[in-house]
Amino acid sequence: MKDEQVLDAQELLEKYDKESQFRTQIGKWAWVVTFLGVSLTLFHLYTGYFGTLPSQKQGSVHLGTALGIIFLLYPAKKVWMKTQKKVPWYDVILAFTAMYVTYHKIFYFDSILQSRISGYSPLDITISLLGIVLVLEATRRTVGLPIVIVASVAILYGLFGKYIPTQILSHPGFSIDRIGPNLWYRESGVFGTPIQISAKFIYLFLFFGVMLVNTPIGKFFNDLALSLTGRYTGGTAKTAVIASALQGTVSGSSVGNTVATGSFTIPMMKKAGFKPEFAGATEAAASTGGQIMPPMMGAAAFIMMEYLGVSYATIMLAALIPAILYFTGIFIGVHFEAKKLKILGLPKSQLPVFKDLVLKSGYMIIPLLVIIATIMSGFTPQRAALAGIFSAFLVSFIRKESRFDLRRIVYVLEQGGRVALPVIAAVATAGIIAGVVSMTGLGAKFAAGIIALANGHLILALIFTMVACIILGMGLPTTANYVVTATIAAPALINEFGVAPLAAHMFVFYFGIVADITPPVCLAAYAGAGIARANPFKTGITAVKLAIAAFIIPFIFIYNPILVFVDATPLTLIFSVATALLGMVGISSAVIGFYIRNSRVWERFVMFGAGLLLVVPELLSSGIGLVLIIAIWFIQKRRPEDELDPLSKFASI
Repeated sequence: MKDEQVLDAQELLEKYDKESQFRTQIGKWAWVVTFLGVSLTLFHLYTGYFGTLPSQKQGSVHLGTALGIIFLLYPAKKVWMKTQKKVPWYDVILAFTAMYVTYHKIFYFDSILQSRISGYSPLDITISLLGIVLVLEATRRTVGLPIVIVASVAILYGLFGKYIPTQILSHPGFSIDRIGPNLWYRESGVFGTPIQISAKFIYLFLFFGVMLVNTPIGKFFNDLALSLTGRYTGGTAKTAVIASALQGTVSGSSVGNTVATGSFTIPMMKKAGFKPEFAGATEAAASTGGQIMPPMMGAAAFIMMEYLGVSYATIMLAALIPAILYFTGIFIGVHFEAKKLKILGLPKSQLPVFKDLVLKSGYMIIPLLVIIATIMSGFTPQRAALAGIFSAFLVSFIRKESRFDLRRIVYVLEQGGRVALPVIAAVATAGIIAGVVSMTGLGAKFAAGIIALANGHLILALIFTMVACIILGMGLPTTANYVVTATIAAPALINEFGVAPLAAHMFVFYFGIVADITPPVCLAAYAGAGIARANPFKTGITAVKLAIAAFIIPFIFIYNPILVFVDATPLTLIFSVATALLGMVGISSAVIGFYIRNSRVWERFVMFGAGLLLVVPELLSSGIGLVLIIAIWFIQKRRPEDELDPLSKFASI
């Protein structure tokens, strides 16, 4: 049975997770992939400790080696993933060509710098164009076609912008001889901020996650969550929420977390009595929150740190309260659903003992505590990641089942390279988009367009930005989505509407993430539905209902950024968090249709409105919201438990 679950999980990853669609048989080239993967990880460990190379050189090793591995591992078509028994000759040529055109920047570093003044040679231009094409192809194989289409349209816009009839979008246009070198050799294109941050910070944190994943920490998180919540009402669903939140502290992949944790939690939820769609949606919604859960947030958080010029500790703090509210909203939602369906907890005899669990396996969270302490002490993310990696290695020797021997060390070093491939490809292509935006002034043009459409109203600008983030998120990975929206949309919110920079960037970051559970393209929900054997679209709709906080909280911290620790005092922070948590009760109750009794239609509307009033951190609105929630409690308390609402058949939302 366990083997079947592992097989199902792998099939779901291959179906919904593009980065899992690699060749399983590559013959003698497996040694080359191992060598390149191990070398890439050792390179980042070395430069992380002794100091990075100049950004262009560091980025060239980072991207060039990744491109080589991608063409050896990922087939040109998904259907060839299992049918090809070896790496075809043309992919071998592409792999070594990609490495050469990228390493070319290292070999001829000084002459390329001089060419910025004297002009690029025909060979330099050819290499730049070839490099861009290979980056796009590698991204198509590892991430998917949509981001490649966006980048290609951006390049075409840079080339033929003068032919666009709309004055607000037109520009003089650039020749191919200028666009190619600008995007390849300068700091505003492929090797811009996103790839630099990936080469300095993101890779090390991804490797830290790989180190932890290859210990029994996943099982520890599941058992810990089960011991804490399993005996309470709807305990299996609450276990899914807590386990996914814990898993999110070490991994930032929505689909990966859904499959890893959901293989354990979803069958439990179904067995307890939850509908398949609800079980899959609970896991998908909770797993998607992993990208906003400190300390191991999504890769975009590190790029945000560089864009804003703040420390990673600042980003972590800004994400903390919204993340707590996000998971609290889901937790309360599953509680109300369980009460509605009268689903009880599990018998105590079936649950792990918390004390025994902590004494036996509690040491596994030491690396996480080390990373948090190191970051909060003011050290760079590089140092924090290295400290976490070293501590993870040391604590692995405490017990035999988590111990790293030589073979396991080599495997983990190689996996570090493999896990980073989609991120590296995505940020390189996102750099192309950002480079075109910089060259053409598209960011300013987009800002002017938002202002015109919103007619000076901030709420309309926020709604347009939210829709753009969600639409882009249907095809772009979170990191690339953030780079694009942070380059184009966030500056408009900051410069034209006076939004706090940290709040604006967190806004676009959030809505790029929730695209993973927003229909019609909601990959995390599809993966959860696959495990639950449920309808994917219904699962996506249910996931949106459970994660409703993710659609509301960003608007609140734009208007009042206390929730992201901007201009916050201890008193205002405590008040804002307390009222926001109460607001989550009202909103979740309204969405599920249950409070202490099944809610009537008008009661759900009142509870939703009360929840919104409470989430807004103002004394008057919060007071009104609290009074309304208490009033509904008294009304339902006086009503017989089995009394039906005559309008209940119209209340399904």
